[in-house]
Amino acid sequence: QVQLVESGGGLVQAGGSLRLSCAASGGTVSSYDMGWFRQAPGKDREFVAAISRRVGITYYADSVKGRFTISSDNAKNTVYLQMNSLKREETAVYYCTARAGATYAYWGQGTKVNVAS
Repeated sequence: QVQLVESGGGLVQAGGSLRLSCAASGGTVSSYDMGWFRQAPGKDREFVAAISRRVGITYYADSVKGRFTISSDNAKNTVYLQMNSLKREETAVYYCTARAGATYAYWGQGTKVNVAS
């Protein structure tokens, strides 16, 4: 059973940056494709970014391309999401997830990001 714990959320001004971390236990980051999703108040959870364990390819939602970067430190069993030029509408709870097979089977508890104007 993989357990994921996010950290790094908080309050930031629009245009600012935050780096989220996702520490994995009970499994190794390199064994899973990892992703970040977010859920804004009153909205559905949406895909943000993902990284493929096999080839290290990264994927991004169009809305964050060029501003967010997902990375993985296998030695630390941790995945990161560097978020730059944050926008107010990106206020949300950000969730880390690990994919087993075809579905994202494991989820963290989320970390809240508040972007102030």
